[in-house]
Amino acid sequence: MTPQIMQGFRRTRRAPPETVAAVDLGSNSFHMVVARRNGSGLIVIDRIKEMVRLAEGLSSDGCLHGEARARALDCLQRFGQRLRDMPRGSVRAVGTNTLRQLPEDGFLSEAEEALGHPIEVVAGVEEARLVYVGVAHSLADDGAARLVVDIGGGSTELIIGEDKRARRLESLYMGCVSFSQRYFPDDRYNRSAWRRAEEAALMELEPVTPDYREGHWQTAIGTSGTIRAVQAVAQAEGWCDDDLSRNALHRVRDAILESRTRGKLKLAGLAADRRPVFAGGVAVLCAVFEALGIQRMRISDGALREGLLYDLLGRIEDADSRDASVRNLAERYHVERQQAERVKQTALALFAEAAEVWDLGDEHAQLLAWAAELHEIGLDIAHSQYHKHSEYIARNADMAGFSRQNQAALATLIRCHRRKLQRSLFETLPERDRPALLRLSVLLRLAVVLNRGRNADGPPQPRLRIDDAHIHLQLSPSWLDAHPLTMADLQEEARQLEGGGFALAVERAG
Repeated sequence: MTPQIMQGFRRTRRAPPETVAAVDLGSNSFHMVVARRNGSGLIVIDRIKEMVRLAEGLSSDGCLHGEARARALDCLQRFGQRLRDMPRGSVRAVGTNTLRQLPEDGFLSEAEEALGHPIEVVAGVEEARLVYVGVAHSLADDGAARLVVDIGGGSTELIIGEDKRARRLESLYMGCVSFSQRYFPDDRYNRSAWRRAEEAALMELEPVTPDYREGHWQTAIGTSGTIRAVQAVAQAEGWCDDDLSRNALHRVRDAILESRTRGKLKLAGLAADRRPVFAGGVAVLCAVFEALGIQRMRISDGALREGLLYDLLGRIEDADSRDASVRNLAERYHVERQQAERVKQTALALFAEAAEVWDLGDEHAQLLAWAAELHEIGLDIAHSQYHKHSEYIARNADMAGFSRQNQAALATLIRCHRRKLQRSLFETLPERDRPALLRLSVLLRLAVVLNRGRNADGPPQPRLRIDDAHIHLQLSPSWLDAHPLTMADLQEEARQLEGGGFALAVERAG
């Protein structure tokens, strides 16, 4: 959303926070970083990491059980002591691979209560984008195309980009926790198990190898726990300098195999809490080096949590990556821009009338504007049932900056912009968000109806008087007399809204 559109809503906004924080709920470890804004940059003032090994608690039924669940909630309670008093919008917390696999079993609600802030679950491609943002801000731009590799507990992200822009993003289902559990479950290391682990990783890499092999990039960069741990061991043992060479990586692999068991794994530079998942991570990294033709890898301190901080800084400073995602999707599906803009302006005018009574904030205005911009993307597929096509695209497209919860809310608003308003469609969304999203859907529906004629001048300034679920829409008498079809549409809309529990009355402004 442009600053001009939001200007009216931002007049009363609190001053931007001087301190911001990021929380990364990974499959292996949880990280918290707190930073102070310094112009367009950040100065880190607090950093905590705890090895939680969340993926260990993921059962075959997809639920989170046992000690891993308890470790996670205890860790978030400690993080919450530091972050709980920070204002809404100054903390961004995201969950990655393990949380992506969890059904709604109550864990996310418990985790948010412990932390004191909302937790977003991000798709693998969004995780990769955030990793690249963190790496790009930690390195000087040398103009070279970069391959960035991040091996987490349950997934591995591959990114190719230049400077601050990622060109290719991929997330693969292999990580240090999952591979350690699958191929070294008894903490014993032998060449047969190692070969199976590397072969499985190579198979996972095979579909993306042509686009990520050497030749598409000039510099390979590794980040996060596994790769930094391997480099620390290789450097402490004297097998490499600051960069990680293929030869040094193979010496680490051979040392693991020679130890035969975790109990005998004595490597300089290897932290005790990394030891249980080290072998699985090294096996994945060996496969990445082989498949992509990597000979030497630089190590970056920047990672997902730094990416979160800089992405949050962009949102605070009106450089929200989600705005670009919405524009790109609208262009891709050939949305009629003038009509989308008319609907958006009307929706925001209605929002301004309803915001105080319905307790809606800036984040709701932003979501409503995005839904207005994208509500017709399904027309590029077919006019019949186009709202369902629009919902499917918005729900399943890769949209940079959006969490799964963001995207689900956006898709639901788009689905419900016409026909009967079904409350059941909101039941898959977090309970705390449902009342606001239902109200936003009403505003979007009214904006669509008022602009159904697709006229350049659009409707006059609408007025709303709201008493909970009773909505009084006031319009100019002369305009209503000149638009009898719109009046008929509004009467039909009143019938449709009854299914959502709302009563609409159309009145002539005095």
